[in-house]
Amino acid sequence: MDRYRPILQFTAGYLVLGLLLRLVLWVGFGREAHVAITSLLWVLPAGMISDTVQSLYFLLPLALYLWLKGSSKGALVPPAFTFLYALGWLFLAACEFFFFEEFNSRFNLVSVNYLIYPTEVAGDIWSEYPVVKILLACVVVAGLATWKLRTQWTKALTSPVSFKMRSLVMAVYCGLLALAIVWVPTNLFGVSANRVTNELEANGPSSFFRALRTSEIDYHAYFASRAPAENLKRLTTQLSTGTGTFTRLSEGRLDRQFPARPDGLGKMNVVLISSESFGAEFSQLYGSTRNWTPEFDHFAQQGLWFRHVYATGTRTVRGLEAITASIPPVPTEAILRRPGHESLATLGSVLRSQGYQTAFLYGGYGYFDNMNEFFQSNGYEVLDRTNLKTKPRFENIWGVSDEDLFDMALSYADQQSAKGGPFFIHIMNTSNHKPYTFRPGLESIGVKSKGGGRESGVRYADFAQGRFLRDAEHRAWFKNTLFIVVADHGARVYGRQEIPLKTYEIPLMFYAPGRLAPRRSDGLMSQIDLAPTLMGLLGLPYTAPWFGQDALNTPESGRVLLFNHNDHVALMKDGVLTILGLHGTRVSKVYDAEKDAYHLLPEGTVHDDLAIAYYQTAYELFKAKRYN
Repeated sequence: MDRYRPILQFTAGYLVLGLLLRLVLWVGFGREAHVAITSLLWVLPAGMISDTVQSLYFLLPLALYLWLKGSSKGALVPPAFTFLYALGWLFLAACEFFFFEEFNSRFNLVSVNYLIYPTEVAGDIWSEYPVVKILLACVVVAGLATWKLRTQWTKALTSPVSFKMRSLVMAVYCGLLALAIVWVPTNLFGVSANRVTNELEANGPSSFFRALRTSEIDYHAYFASRAPAENLKRLTTQLSTGTGTFTRLSEGRLDRQFPARPDGLGKMNVVLISSESFGAEFSQLYGSTRNWTPEFDHFAQQGLWFRHVYATGTRTVRGLEAITASIPPVPTEAILRRPGHESLATLGSVLRSQGYQTAFLYGGYGYFDNMNEFFQSNGYEVLDRTNLKTKPRFENIWGVSDEDLFDMALSYADQQSAKGGPFFIHIMNTSNHKPYTFRPGLESIGVKSKGGGRESGVRYADFAQGRFLRDAEHRAWFKNTLFIVVADHGARVYGRQEIPLKTYEIPLMFYAPGRLAPRRSDGLMSQIDLAPTLMGLLGLPYTAPWFGQDALNTPESGRVLLFNHNDHVALMKDGVLTILGLHGTRVSKVYDAEKDAYHLLPEGTVHDDLAIAYYQTAYELFKAKRYN
């Protein structure tokens, strides 16, 4: 029927575009993730079904227009439909390519979160990608499509179809759309054990709206649950390997009281650097051949460095959450961005109870990811790029240079030292981030002012951190200060697994020459273990409901690592990774770290209940405001 031919042609065009995009993504990224070419035999047709379902949503305005439009008047509307649909779909496909390149994924929770901060994200995209060229190419192709389909619109609008018949067709369309809404989930065909295979099959816009819908969900409605008392019993057994004494179990809380340690370092100042995207894959100490972090490697060997440390997530908010609050990465949104994040049991609050002055310093605008509000509402003094007193050496959309940030930190430490009490300063840098623009004059250490990519970003962050530590040596407070350098997360998450563990490994060192003897710790350690490990090293008494363990004073066997990736969370213990997903799914796999290989275990085995205990309890304590 000529009247509805445009809908069929639009659908066909969208399916062809989706097919081409999947082939491009497979060639560019799928093969690297071991997606076999034979997988395309089901990925492509399954993807076409996913795209067909999504087209029902996209084309609803067009269907309504053809239903209500009775005459051929309004000639400008049909070409506008064609041009805008074609332009939108083409540009969206280009965005999907670059997003997949960065995150090995279709649009997910990261894309949802980034849209909340359009200034930084738009500026980053504009600086890093050829936006104008891509947009112009899309405009040209969309214009050609509009010209090509002009006669089809004329036939459609002059085709004599009664309103009754149009209403019948519209009812069928709405019926199909209703079935899609009720019965067809976004991940209907996500059945492969290879995560990237499932991402190739998926429809990007559908994945985006799924992430938007589940960005802050009720744990109990979507994830496997157990009775709170059972969870508490399992957690007390797991956490009892430490030296703390539980004080509020009768209230359903995990608060532990730790006595003073006579062998501790005492009330030293603490400066903690959470370094943007500073993954272990760049350090020779962690087996890399790239040697991009010579400063870190040098100072780590002069202090206490941890060989097997893992981030809890893939974004800065997850790193800050774990380091600051020693809490599992509850699905699907970090606590920094959730309501009710005020007055938590943070590292800052514990140190303040010991007389410390606490501060958070950030190189960008701290409204991003709600950082300023979170730290302020938890008692920290907060400084960001707006507090910089001098013209920065360089800056981009994400923040001022790390050198300027560290200079501000030195000045702030001088001020706090003059007040007499110990201080704790948490520094979050930004320079190791696209668009990777730096000041000239650093080419000798491998940092290009433009076009150096990730290598320049890592090398610059490493250089600035080393410079900061050397500058600090000349301060009066240096000899009584413990410095910590840790990544907020790895540089890039990639791999075929739901939780690609190799990309989560991060470096960590404690440095205090003259106070802390050089040594190496080889036990597994999570970011949530950093705060209790620090307190144990200082030897200060404290009470907190933290989930982490003191990695220097608990047995290495039986330790737990916790992870988040998109809407999955996971626990690893004794080489077994247990993954919890939406709709109560649970998967356990044996992990071979040497080969970075996974072997599936039968459902319901090993650590399912312990994983549930960690995540459900963390969610419940946070939601009930009992994590204080």
